[in-house]
Amino acid sequence: MVVHKRRKITRQRGSRTHGWGLVHRGSGNRGGVGNAGTGKKAHGKKPSVWKEAHLGKHGFVRHGQRAKVCIISIKQIEQSIEKWSNAQLAVKQQDVYTLDLAKLGYSKLLSTGKATKKINVTVASAAHEAVEKIKAAGGSVTIAQ
Repeated sequence: MVVHKRRKITRQRGSRTHGWGLVHRGSGNRGGVGNAGTGKKAHGKKPSVWKEAHLGKHGFVRHGQRAKVCIISIKQIEQSIEKWSNAQLAVKQQDVYTLDLAKLGYSKLLSTGKATKKINVTVASAAHEAVEKIKAAGGSVTIAQ
């Protein structure tokens, strides 16, 4: 007896999933699509993944420039003032040092450390406590824009 079997595709016409249920990834025969199987976290395959260099986000574009703030503390000034004076980056008159931190590449003065020398400092910005410490030692801080 010959049985005429109805073809499967006729039963799947109009079906959304075609018998695969709700989720069917596709490309299962080759292990997935995209970065599947590259071994992103496996140490043996990392060099081959790095060579391709296509994984993940690579930063973003910052619109508008931010001013870079280079900081220095009172402690660092105390340690370097003699060296700067010898290199003529700081001027010493009697026992008072005059120093322009902008010429040295610094834009902010912080209060870490103890001021023992009299220093006249010109800087773009300074912490309130740093100004008090330098004034207490007999120096001054000039905020220049």
